[in-house]
Amino acid sequence: MTSNETQSSADPGPAERPPRTDTQAAATAPAAVGDRRRWFALAIVMTAAFMDLVDVTIVNIAIPSMRRDAGASDSQVQWITAGYALAFAAGLITGGRLGDIYGRKRLFLLGIGGFTVASALCGFAVNPEMLVASRLLQGGMAALMVPQVLSIVHATFPAHERGKVFGLFGAVVGLGAVSGPLLGALLMEWNLFGLEWRPIFLINLPVGILALILGGRFITESRAPKALKLDLVGVALVTLGLLMLLYPLTRGRELGWPLWGHLSMAGAFGVFGALVAYERRKGARDGSPLIELSLFRVKSFAAGIAVQTVFGVCLGIFFLVWTLYMQIGLGWGELRAGLTGIPFSLAVSTAAGLSVQKLVPRFGRKVLQAGALTMAAGVLLYLWESGRYGLDIAPWQMILPLTVMGAGMGLIVAPLTDAVLSEVPREHAGSASGLINTVMQMGNALGLGLVSVVFFGRIGERLTPAETGPEFVDAFRYALGWVAAVLGVIFVLMFALPKRPALHVEGAAAELPAAEREPELVS
Repeated sequence: MTSNETQSSADPGPAERPPRTDTQAAATAPAAVGDRRRWFALAIVMTAAFMDLVDVTIVNIAIPSMRRDAGASDSQVQWITAGYALAFAAGLITGGRLGDIYGRKRLFLLGIGGFTVASALCGFAVNPEMLVASRLLQGGMAALMVPQVLSIVHATFPAHERGKVFGLFGAVVGLGAVSGPLLGALLMEWNLFGLEWRPIFLINLPVGILALILGGRFITESRAPKALKLDLVGVALVTLGLLMLLYPLTRGRELGWPLWGHLSMAGAFGVFGALVAYERRKGARDGSPLIELSLFRVKSFAAGIAVQTVFGVCLGIFFLVWTLYMQIGLGWGELRAGLTGIPFSLAVSTAAGLSVQKLVPRFGRKVLQAGALTMAAGVLLYLWESGRYGLDIAPWQMILPLTVMGAGMGLIVAPLTDAVLSEVPREHAGSASGLINTVMQMGNALGLGLVSVVFFGRIGERLTPAETGPEFVDAFRYALGWVAAVLGVIFVLMFALPKRPALHVEGAAAELPAAEREPELVS
């Protein structure tokens, strides 16, 4: 029995309890539950999460304009898109732990402020080199900002409200998944002030400034209740391991999959092994590891992380291949391709809200598994339609498969976050949030790497204009088969998730040790 469990099972009487500080009282005051400010705080952090999700995809739509207007080379274009993802993935776990140590509100405001500045630098970049450097900075600032979103939610809302909140979060994820290309297409179509691609970055400025001002007013500060130190060796090892894995995946196809890339990816697993061994010793020595390995003893967290990783692979394959299929294979313009994604976005948002608020409390894990099967059915329907109609397929003919796929994704994305974090002690919320986002980015990177095998591997090197369309349609259908197979794997992995997330088990929060029920809030 741990010390926390001993304390909770034998609660001292009033005469034996130490006097509560103002900070501790603020953590448990009933007024905090009825405080409307937390909903303003939720809107602010959700806006920041949406900004990040949009920024990941909005750049793809503007690549032709960047190449023409900024004179970016193929390698520089690769870095404009991949540099953000690399910096983001490499810094997520560190960003989450920094929030635990120095305060989640403080790190969130620092991250969103830096993200806004980096967006301005991207928008006003005078050459491709400055744009690449600014995108790296933007990804690093997102790594400070994004882990705090789930941490602030976890520390601000009581257990009985978190299901509704995660439903809203899932809806935001769904909107962000396809809003980037649509918003980018509209901005490119409007060509505001003759700035070509630059408004796709500059649009972040008013949003970021407003979120910075309102966040300082409405977000309540929270941090881990125990004093922690930043694990610099852990930071170095996790950053090195992720870069060794993700850099070759990002550049591999462009460079012809060189031998050093394969050696680097294999070596990354050795670095991760060294990281685990070091973190275990670090935790035993002073209790301040970068990655709290005890989290993986929580079955719901370990299983959820596995599902999240494979789900990231699925999304990484689909969204890139889908964009290439519409814009190059079918020859559609940016606006037409962007508008085609609207049914998907609406379906994700609707299903995400429904799943957490209505379905999961009643059916539990079966909702997530139904989501995997539904999304797979949509993928197979899309595969059939693309084969039947070929190059003559119209956007309205894609509505049904995209709606089915979106509904399936919505049933997964919000409850999955709930399931992963439901039993995580609040003092480790930042570390857990960083891990969730990191494995999703790793999964996306693995999916993008697999695109070279499941999509480009089916396409000849020198295609005539007449051959391009049919080749891309064939490659798209082949890739969809892989996506359906990955969703089947996800369905099987979901059997390891708890039948009902702890947040929906009545009284579950009361059974947790006191230190795990209440975050330390700082007024």
